Amino acid sequence: MWRILPALISTVLLGLAQSAAAEDLLQIYDKAVVSDPALREAEQTLFATREVKPQARSLLLPNLSVQGDVDYLDVNTNGRSSSGSYSYRDDYGTQGLQAVVNQSVFNRANWMTLQKSDNVIAQAEAQYRNAQIDLMVRTTTAYFDVLRAADGVTVQEALLRANERQLEQSKQRFEVGLVAITDVNESQAAYDTSRADLINGKNALGNAWEALRTIVGPISVPLARLGDKLPLAPPEPNDISAWADAAIRSNYGIVAASEAATAAKRSIDIERSGYYPTVNLQAGYDISRSDAEIGSDSDSAFVGLSVTVPIFQGGAVASRTREAGFKFRAAQDQLDQVRRQVDQQVRDAFRGILSSIEDVKARQASIVSARSALESTQAGLEVGTRTQVDVLNAQRSLFQAEFDYLSARYTYIINGVKLHQATSTLTREVLAKGNAWLNPGDVLPPPVD
Repeated sequence: MWRILPALISTVLLGLAQSAAAEDLLQIYDKAVVSDPALREAEQTLFATREVKPQARSLLLPNLSVQGDVDYLDVNTNGRSSSGSYSYRDDYGTQGLQAVVNQSVFNRANWMTLQKSDNVIAQAEAQYRNAQIDLMVRTTTAYFDVLRAADGVTVQEALLRANERQLEQSKQRFEVGLVAITDVNESQAAYDTSRADLINGKNALGNAWEALRTIVGPISVPLARLGDKLPLAPPEPNDISAWADAAIRSNYGIVAASEAATAAKRSIDIERSGYYPTVNLQAGYDISRSDAEIGSDSDSAFVGLSVTVPIFQGGAVASRTREAGFKFRAAQDQLDQVRRQVDQQVRDAFRGILSSIEDVKARQASIVSARSALESTQAGLEVGTRTQVDVLNAQRSLFQAEFDYLSARYTYIINGVKLHQATSTLTREVLAKGNAWLNPGDVLPPPVD
C-alpha cells in the first residue's frame, strides 16, 4: 500500500473539483496585478512623485497675477485754516485693477531643484519597478505555500489512515493474545498524534489561503498543482559572481538608492544657494478710478528688476547646508547597505537553487530508503525482532520523506524566482516558464468558507 502514496497525493480531492476550472500561477498573478493594494499604492506614489518636476519647472516660469479692488468711502472732514473753519463731506467709490508679471531671472536654488526633480522621479520609477517584481515574488511564494500546505494535509490524512489501520491491527492482535497492551497504547498514541497534526495542517492550509487572498483578493477557485516532472537545472550561467555582478548593475533597489543619494547631494547645492543673490523681473499695469468730487484717475505701467543679496540670516543657511550634507552621507550609507543586501540575496538564492536540486534528488532517494525500512520493520514485527514503536516510527518517517520531497520542489522554484528578483530580471515570461510545470488537470479545490 505504500507504493500508491505518490499517486494518492497527486490525485486526492481531484474528483471534487473536476467541474471547476483551475487557476494557474499566471492567472493568479494577473489577478494580483489588478487587486494588490501594495502595488496600487506604489503606482499612486509614482504618479504623485512625477508631479515634482512640473512644480520645480514652475519656479522658473513667469507668474501672472491680477488683483482688483472696489472700495466705498464716506468722508466727513472738519478743519481750520487761515481763512476760517471749513467742513467737507463726501461719499464715493474707488476701483482699482493691477496686473503683474513676475519672472525669476536668476535663482540658483530653483535651477538646482529642477535638476533634483529628475533624480527624485528616477528613484520613484525604480521603486515602482521593484514593487512590480516584489508582487511576482509574493504571489509565487503564496501560491506554492498553499500547495505546500495542501500536500502537508494530504500526507497527514494518509498517515492518519495508516495509523488507524495499525491501531485496529494492534487491538485485534491483543484480543487473541499476540501482543501486549503496550502495543495498543503506542498505536493509540500515534493515532492521536496524527489527528492533532492533521488539525494543525488544516489550519496552516487555511492560513496559506488567507495569505494568498491578501494579495489577490477574495478568490474561490481551485489551483493547479505542480506536475510530477520538474526539470532540475542550475542557473545559467552557472557562475555566482556573474549573477552578483549583474545584480549590482541592474537591481532596481540599488538604482533607487543610488538616485536617492544623488538627489541628496543636489540638496546640498540647493541649501548652499542661500548664499547667492536672486534677481527677479517684474512688470505690470495699474488702473485706478475714483468717483470723488475732488479726485483723479490714473493708468500707470511699470517694469523693473529687483536684486536681493543675502548678508546674514542668523546661520540658518550654514545649518541647513550641514544638515543636507549629513543626509547625503546617510543616503550613501543606505546605498552601500542595499548593495550588500542584494549581493547576499543573489548569492543565497544561487546557492539555494543548487542545494535544492541536490535536496530534491536526496529526498527521492530517502523515500525509497524509508519505504524499504518500513517493509523490513513490518517483517521484523511479524517475527518478533521489532516492536510496534519501531513500525510506527518507520511509518512516520516514510510519510515525512514524502512531504519533504514535495516541499523541496517548491523551494527549488522559489529560489529561482528570488534569484531573478535579485537581478531585477524577473518578468511575466520568467513566471511562464515555472507556470509550464503546473498540471491544470490536477487541481487543489478552494476552502469551503
